[in-house]
Amino acid sequence: MGDVSAPERLPTDTATLNATFCATLVDEWVRSGVTDAVVAPGSRSTPMALALTARAELQVHVHHDERAAGFMALGLGLASGRPALVLTTSGTAAVELHPALIEAHQAGVPVIAVTADRPPELLDVGAPQTVNQTHLFGGAVRWFSAPGPPVAEARGAWRSLAARAVAEAVHGAKGPGPVHLNLAFREPLVGDPAELPPGRDDGGPWHTVGGSRVTVDRAGAARLGELLDADRGVIIAGEGCGEPGAVLALAEATGWPVLADPRSGCRVRQVCVVAHGDALLRHEPTAAALRPEVVLRLGGPPASKVVGAWLAASGARQVVVDGSGRWIDADRTAAHVLHADPTAVVVALARLVGRPRTDAWGGRWEVAEAAATAAVDGVLGTHEEPTEPGVARSLFGALPPTSSLVVSSSMPVRDVEWFGGMQLGVRVLANRGANGIDGVVSTAVGVALASRRSGERTAVLVGDVAFLHDSNALLGLASRGVDLTIVVIDNDGGGIFSFLPQAGALVPEQFELLFGTPHGVDLPTLAAAHGVPVISVATANEVPVAIAASAFTGGVTLVHIRTDRHANVGVHDALHAAVAATLAASAG
Repeated sequence: MGDVSAPERLPTDTATLNATFCATLVDEWVRSGVTDAVVAPGSRSTPMALALTARAELQVHVHHDERAAGFMALGLGLASGRPALVLTTSGTAAVELHPALIEAHQAGVPVIAVTADRPPELLDVGAPQTVNQTHLFGGAVRWFSAPGPPVAEARGAWRSLAARAVAEAVHGAKGPGPVHLNLAFREPLVGDPAELPPGRDDGGPWHTVGGSRVTVDRAGAARLGELLDADRGVIIAGEGCGEPGAVLALAEATGWPVLADPRSGCRVRQVCVVAHGDALLRHEPTAAALRPEVVLRLGGPPASKVVGAWLAASGARQVVVDGSGRWIDADRTAAHVLHADPTAVVVALARLVGRPRTDAWGGRWEVAEAAATAAVDGVLGTHEEPTEPGVARSLFGALPPTSSLVVSSSMPVRDVEWFGGMQLGVRVLANRGANGIDGVVSTAVGVALASRRSGERTAVLVGDVAFLHDSNALLGLASRGVDLTIVVIDNDGGGIFSFLPQAGALVPEQFELLFGTPHGVDLPTLAAAHGVPVISVATANEVPVAIAASAFTGGVTLVHIRTDRHANVGVHDALHAAVAATLAASAG
């Protein structure tokens, strides 16, 4: 343990105190394994910005827009599992972090938000750029601390403050998530640090956190084993389902199919993996014939309402396993909820399967999956023009293995889930905590920054409205040194609303005004203004070629694909009809 007695030279003036305090926090963050910080320019945050850039161990990414900076930090944490710092000045600059921290909270992504603040004497007196930043983000953070302006007498607490921020972000009682440090600074803001309070002698962080989320002992697993001892079982593998190999091993042992969300990592050509569950279960005779007795739900839920409704109406005994501490049971049908490590649970269950594996149940799913695959390929093969399901289906084959694909909420995440097929080594990420479309491109930039250390490519599939919502992600993007392919589906408005009852209930003019919302923006020109090269594609065959070429070339490229909102509804209807017809024919 380090010595917390007074250092040889105590900081006394305000500038030195600010600098020493910030340098100590940064030193502790480096000791705790933090590698990246996103800084939004501002005055009051100067002491921390200077301390961050003084450490060569940290990659500092500067962004003009605090909202985009927050999502960039989110993307870094989403891709790496390590908390990234995001620093803002005071006032509404701090408020701009709220959307990203909400997503981090609900998705369980570690982030450390550091907001500079005015000192107490400037609060509630009309001082400029001052808002109440105490508990600014409410219950969306795992931990909040406002230690006040730095004082020499508190130097013994500085390292603990920094180390705890990391510990709470990664190992907090509610699982990983964001923390908020609100740091007040008095002027002057520019100074040099004095000697830092000593850290641990071994160079490690001041606090380390041991243990893990609740696991399942052998007796508990045995009880589950009895519950799950059924021929007609289904595994729903979502984001956070655990190690894919362990999940697939359980499927092999039980003979149960795995309905795999792309974010699960389980969409590989092993055992009975189902990628077209949404399409299969829209066909009522198939949905009825494949009704399970038991459902094991691992991790987050799928985007498909069809799959969710089928599970809710199945009458099956359902077990939910999630290691994040979240309560994931929107339909309130779970008989058992386990806040436990999913990998540990499925490994324990696989060891307890005592009956012979039967192929009949899984074989029925495999036949249906093969029929759906052929039907989808057949319909998409008739379209010479780009289609939104076709783009989603072509991504996995066009991207190099080990790439990361960030998928926007709204229609892109659904198209990838419904029509994406097998993943071929591509990791899929999405902001599905709050399911918003804000910050998607900035999140992808963060993922690309985290991925460049390993030389992996990143792509993002995003709609035009979500792209415009986050167009400030393009600020400085061409010079960030990342490999990122931005695939934009441009149907000049909110395409998902064309699938909702509003589309048929309203006159076209009213629907377009309130829901279609055509924007008329020339997206290639917008990208070019930021120095981002653009590839525009006109045919379906050009889509995978353009994506693959972008990945091969490196750097940042925007692949621009125009579609039609009304025609897109027709393509989806044709796909579902073709799958239903194929299933009916195979059953007859």
